[in-house]
Amino acid sequence: MREGIPQTVDVRALAAQTLAAVAFEGASLREAVAPAHARLGDSRDRALLTALVNEGARWWLRFDVALDGLLERPLRTREHVLHALLVLGLVQIEILELPQHAAVAASVEAARALRRSPFANLVNAVLRRWLREREALNARLDEDPVTRHAFPRWLIDAIARDWPQQVDTLLDAGNNAPPPMLRVNRRRVSREVAVELLRAQGAETVAHPWLNDALTLGHHADVARLPVFREGRVSVQDGAAQLAADLLDVHEGMRVLDACAAPGGKACHLLERADVSLLALERDPRRVARIRENLQRLGLQCEWRIGDAGEPATWCGEQPFDRILLDAPCSATGVIRRHPDIKLHRRATDIAALASKQSRLLRALWPSLKPGGRLLYATCSLLRAENECVLDAFLREQADAEPMHFALDFGHVAGAGRQILPGEGGLDGMYYAAIRKRA
Repeated sequence: MREGIPQTVDVRALAAQTLAAVAFEGASLREAVAPAHARLGDSRDRALLTALVNEGARWWLRFDVALDGLLERPLRTREHVLHALLVLGLVQIEILELPQHAAVAASVEAARALRRSPFANLVNAVLRRWLREREALNARLDEDPVTRHAFPRWLIDAIARDWPQQVDTLLDAGNNAPPPMLRVNRRRVSREVAVELLRAQGAETVAHPWLNDALTLGHHADVARLPVFREGRVSVQDGAAQLAADLLDVHEGMRVLDACAAPGGKACHLLERADVSLLALERDPRRVARIRENLQRLGLQCEWRIGDAGEPATWCGEQPFDRILLDAPCSATGVIRRHPDIKLHRRATDIAALASKQSRLLRALWPSLKPGGRLLYATCSLLRAENECVLDAFLREQADAEPMHFALDFGHVAGAGRQILPGEGGLDGMYYAAIRKRA
């Protein structure tokens, strides 16, 4: 976000800068929003900025194309922030359904706040033209699946190939962001008491019917600012990710490895469940700080190291592990509803490289598992190439590996594991496969 804005911050101007960084510079949405939030003192302004940038990223592939029909000379190559501001103007009208003329006026003022006053009339003209022609323009955009769903074509094709019966449901799910889910720290509070504490602090929640530690928020809330969060009684974690603790089945005294641990949510959940000797391994030194912050807030302790899970000789001693969690790097196509910038950043060419990395990690970690031990393979991908294809190939080449079949109240059998699709059970998309090493 290179261009400055005045000290009195215009939320839409700041949102346009943030969205431009995500769409044009490849910035992570989460990392781009954090410094923008720091510039806003009012919680309502932060909520508006979050909604604008999230929905701007979610619907970018629709409204970016829409602007081609509204502008004689496209702005995207010469005025990134103004282009993002116009996308946000359309988002306010079509997605957030804000009062139309107020959205136009606020976008014009944002152009001035961005010190782009010569473009203020253009912003006004483009958005007013959209209002005059919106029915015909929306109908034209709906003719192409890419602009109808605001998904890249390669991903639409991949989902249709892997999940032909669910393709429309999955594309719709990716465009409907649910409220966050919480995980109760059972070492500090019961789920029932957590519900009451959250209610007293203005956050209504209900217990998830199938997950022992999960709460679903009734609406979006800034949970990190609540005392119950700061005191380490709850964490933000989707229920699909919470399943890892159930499927890994840790017990007191076990030696456990979380092989790709950042930001530490699953490692902390395991420590909340049992007194285990846990090693949290993370390759990226910058992300290790997130693990340490979560451990400290929750009052938990474990050993952590910086290292590549694919090179155990650099970090693993001679003592093997009873349990290994491999939450493998993946395309994250199962969590688009919470991280819509994945639509903009992920490419078709990434998938083969990710599958190769996942296979490498599985093969490298397997010798570190005790005979009779269990390895849990997890991704937040929807794509079979990263999930059952990786596991089935591993099982074919590893004579002492056998799948452990498990049942869930939702999801689909997918090779040796089980695929949860976004929205099933109210959860994000996750793949899990449990593998036992024969004694």
